[in-house]
Amino acid sequence: MSGHSKWSTIKRKKGALDAKKGKIFGKLAKEIAVAARIGGGDVFGNPRLKVAIAAAKAENMPNDNITRAIKKGSGEGGGAALEELFLEGYGPAGVALMVETLTDNKNRTVSDVRHLITKYGGALGEPGCVAWMFDKKGVIVFERQGVNEDELLEAALDCGAEDLQSDETQFEVLTDPNGFLEVKEALEAKGFKPDLAEVQMRPKTTIKIDEEKSAQQVLKLVELLEEHDDVSDVFANFDIPDQLLEALL
Repeated sequence: MSGHSKWSTIKRKKGALDAKKGKIFGKLAKEIAVAARIGGGDVFGNPRLKVAIAAAKAENMPNDNITRAIKKGSGEGGGAALEELFLEGYGPAGVALMVETLTDNKNRTVSDVRHLITKYGGALGEPGCVAWMFDKKGVIVFERQGVNEDELLEAALDCGAEDLQSDETQFEVLTDPNGFLEVKEALEAKGFKPDLAEVQMRPKTTIKIDEEKSAQQVLKLVELLEEHDDVSDVFANFDIPDQLLEALL
């Protein structure tokens, strides 16, 4: 299972994101603006924009904020142009990191991310150094409790999903990123309510970390990177046991 999915769902359950709503809205607005700049402001002709708006609405972002972000990306709102940038490297315990950023100052962002990764014993690498370890996938997560695996699998495949993976606590429905939103909405229409739904860079293999100090360092680094204003998301290939992950978050 993806460490990223577990990290995200546990944080949501503990309410860790609620206190940072303003920062979350800022990052969502950046993604909407970039999607509009790249593919235009028409949601029906721009799948990336449609996904970005769905993510914003899932966080209860006001419609006015969404509209302003679309106008900014379309060139109506002014302001500095945002650039999408993936930064790659290694963190504590050899964990591979992919840091997705949206920035109006590439040099500042690279410097800040390098500083954080180096501070925790890692190193920023060249483009492509870890990208080969990840696949871009739509990921839709459901709690095991109250969900019948066979019924979810049948529904997921009927809706166009690629695969269903599971562990002791949750199911993950995997999709092609381009069809992610359609699969999510189709599953919801069938009565399956996800705990988490997003497009991720999903690791092909993971590094198991069951030593507390190393796990603390990895999670702290990921948390600090996520809190940076220019960082949209952080993907890593760590696998921390559920009990330890729960205790550290």
